[in-house]
Amino acid sequence: MSLEDALYPLLKVYEAAPQVIKSLVGRVYRAIPASMRYGAEYARFQREAREVEGWDEETIRRYQVQALRESLMAAGKAPYYAERFAACGVDPAKFEALEQLADYPLLTKQDMILNRERMVNPEIDAMRRLYITTGGSSGVPVGFYLQKGVSRPKEQAYLEAQWSRRGYRVGDRVAVIRGGVTSSKAAGGISYYDATRNWLILSSYHLTLERLPEYVEALNRFRPQHLHAYPSAALMLARGLEQTGRKLGFKLTSLLCGSEKLGAETQRYLEGFFGARVFHWYGHSERVVLAAQGRESNDLQFWPTYGYVEFGEADAEGNREIIGTSFHNRVMPLVRYRTGDYAKVVNHAVVSEVVGREYEFLVSATGRRISLTAINMHDRIFDGLLAVQFFQERAGAVECRYQPGPQWQREREDAMHAGLMRKLGDDFVLEMREVKEVEKTPAGKHRWLVTRVSV
Repeated sequence: MSLEDALYPLLKVYEAAPQVIKSLVGRVYRAIPASMRYGAEYARFQREAREVEGWDEETIRRYQVQALRESLMAAGKAPYYAERFAACGVDPAKFEALEQLADYPLLTKQDMILNRERMVNPEIDAMRRLYITTGGSSGVPVGFYLQKGVSRPKEQAYLEAQWSRRGYRVGDRVAVIRGGVTSSKAAGGISYYDATRNWLILSSYHLTLERLPEYVEALNRFRPQHLHAYPSAALMLARGLEQTGRKLGFKLTSLLCGSEKLGAETQRYLEGFFGARVFHWYGHSERVVLAAQGRESNDLQFWPTYGYVEFGEADAEGNREIIGTSFHNRVMPLVRYRTGDYAKVVNHAVVSEVVGREYEFLVSATGRRISLTAINMHDRIFDGLLAVQFFQERAGAVECRYQPGPQWQREREDAMHAGLMRKLGDDFVLEMREVKEVEKTPAGKHRWLVTRVSV
């Protein structure tokens, strides 16, 4: 197990500590060699991510067949997968070609919610399991297990490799505007310094024209080389600067924009305004597949060594669902996982854009705009729910509608309310409402937000 995994349960304690403590502890931690912080697998994945861009198709194919076989073999140890595989007449030990994967059953979010514990490989000790949850952009809360000592160093290595395409180097100063909670009060502080990574964490919940001078002051004092932000937050910052005539007193090397849709027009605007290249990528907490813009192309290219990607049938608009099978997670492999995300497909491993991840906001009584992306809760408060949806008719008042599953415990509603309020802030009134089914689009897709408030 890596030091990063061992200390992960203490992350919230660190984030809640006074700045002087965070700075002291963070600098000590950052001084520890990366091989100790991230573990032995980190160097392996660094090398893999660096070398794969030079591999030929046959080398990639051999790697993927081997990685898929290992994932299928690990999955087959779990009761849920063993039953599904037997029903389909497939045997992971006989997996020898990529084309055989089509014989395996698809996996949905609902399957994971209802069968999570039965999807765990019993041969992997519980101490090596890392439990993660996400509300996701779809609003369907999902819990799952990653593998300690593998999943986190792998993610770190691949993120660093793809960010390097826009000039990022480990240790660079980075300003972050993507969901970090700096204060639960509308008038609270907007930033703190994370010395573990040399990052300035700025609130995406307080970014208004009235408080823009505080952001400009903090950024000019820190002088980051990169801005790591939700596309919506980067856009709000740029438009605020443009409207007020304020300027940043430094030049950015890049803007690192993930977690939300980034259209070509928005990318051109951000690059023109900040005078720096934008880097966009697609990934998710389940860590099944990962795609990123190339060194020159803005198309999203799936990493062939991260996971295996397939695409569903085209819908009425020609978009196809992203389906992935995870590599390197023997605790709980996800096999042919339907992500619920749709893309415009260029070829078998490249998409021009991921569609449907629009900018959706809740509006507070004081006019703050809270991105739904930032509301995603990476803890257990949504465990046992089949779906979550936010409904807003007037600024400052929000209704959280939730659809319980068979494992839901009603006494946890108070904890869910408290967790959401920590992110929304004290200029919101939040009501909880249990429903039999959340509202869907005419096409039957889940709606994360239903709003009557103009943004």
